[in-house]
Amino acid sequence: MVYTKKNPALLTMGVLLLALGAATQYGVLDGVVGYLKIGSKTGEIINLSFAFGAISVVVGAWSLWGKHEEGNLDYYLSTVAGGMFILLIAMIVTWFAAPLVAVISKGFGPVMSNKYLHDVLGLNYIVLGILAGIITVNVFKIPGWAENGVRLSRLGLKTGVILLGTLYSLAELAHLGRLSVVMIGFFVLGSVGLVLFLGRRRKIPNSMGGVLSAGMGVCGVSATVAAAPVVQAKPTEIAYTIGTILIWGVGCMFLFPVIGHLLNLGHIQFGAWAGTGILNSAQVAGAALAYQPDGIETLKVAEIFNITRVLFLPLIVLWLAVWYVRREETASATQVNVGKVVVEKFPLFVLGFILMFALSSTGIFAPAQHYKGKYFDNDIGESKLLTETEAALLASEAGKVQSPTRAEALARLIDNRKIMNIDDDATIRGLTNAKVLSRDANEALKKAHKVVYHTAKKVAAFRKWITWLFAFGLTGLGMQITGAAMRQAGGQPLVIGGIVGTIKAVLSLIVILLFVSETI
Repeated sequence: MVYTKKNPALLTMGVLLLALGAATQYGVLDGVVGYLKIGSKTGEIINLSFAFGAISVVVGAWSLWGKHEEGNLDYYLSTVAGGMFILLIAMIVTWFAAPLVAVISKGFGPVMSNKYLHDVLGLNYIVLGILAGIITVNVFKIPGWAENGVRLSRLGLKTGVILLGTLYSLAELAHLGRLSVVMIGFFVLGSVGLVLFLGRRRKIPNSMGGVLSAGMGVCGVSATVAAAPVVQAKPTEIAYTIGTILIWGVGCMFLFPVIGHLLNLGHIQFGAWAGTGILNSAQVAGAALAYQPDGIETLKVAEIFNITRVLFLPLIVLWLAVWYVRREETASATQVNVGKVVVEKFPLFVLGFILMFALSSTGIFAPAQHYKGKYFDNDIGESKLLTETEAALLASEAGKVQSPTRAEALARLIDNRKIMNIDDDATIRGLTNAKVLSRDANEALKKAHKVVYHTAKKVAAFRKWITWLFAFGLTGLGMQITGAAMRQAGGQPLVIGGIVGTIKAVLSLIVILLFVSETI
């Protein structure tokens, strides 16, 4: 069978991408770039547009005028058109749609502490990409020439999950403490188990229960994507899980700070609660900053608990692999050698994630003491120090700082024109958030913070690829979600997710009130 379809679409997309790259390179789009504030992305726009535009033109010309014969070459090249169709939409969303939403959102001003509406609702390239895919398939339909390539989206997601392992390190465990490991371990494992139990009672498919348990128990979208192939989750089931996480997380961002203030929780108490009860990392940070907008003590604790949850992801994936095999064995009434199936069928991409995680812990990609590739290092050159003018400005406003700890850290910064240690950095960030000093002085503080935190070049490259792999994969995922399939799936995931999320939030709050103090 010959899979390639003679159609000018791929060639046309290639020409459009080449035109986009040229227009960006020669300044034709400078007005758009300035309005959307995407100047930092112009290099990426030019390079990727030219690279994938050239590929599309070459393969598109072959598809249109070349000779096609049955075989592997024809099959694999026939997927290029669909893959480029997904990528083009992902590019539009990432480069233009998401920044436009951010500009419009910022026009309304902050709606929650220093967070804008698009931050609160999580309207980033991931969510917008899924929505773009859903609109494409339900309103315009997937063209016949693109159908074969749309399946490539799963490959993008799997590769992205593998590279996620490079962003974390076991060295972080030294900073987590027993409390976070015990609490997160109990609530992660308990949430996963409770979702699986409720899913069985409410008779949802095993694949739906598996992917929902990972999303609600571990760390939101990343865990959902990582667990989906393990339990063979359908696109609609992945979408329902992501939707449940989004709805739950937005509600928690508003409710947690209110409840925290009513109960007069300390910074450590609230940070531990937010890091345990809220799933999405951005929403954890939003709730922490809403609770303590004039410092980062709460944010630091919340992020520690958030990191701990991520570190449980490999364990949960292994658990779900065994659970899914056993459940399918029972459903089919056939005897299955679980150990053999897990070894033979366990997804290689998960092993890739674990391998990358292990390599990252050795310091091969970044110094072993890092979080997402960023590490503190104040060994910087003269050109990156604060200028004499900036130091003088800070000195003139130092009298406004009432906290002795902040005053001492600021004095050391002024004397050395750079942040001297990681504790001073945390204190200076708290001073910046407090907005005690003038705008220009705060800009100097932000500059001092940025120059002592470095991102390893390898991890920076990995992060760029992860961004595009998820943009590509989740846009393609959206293209596999039809209205009919959504209606058929029903609202059970939201019900189960709401029950489990509420139980976890309430129980974790009780544990924190009983056992967590401000002195740990």
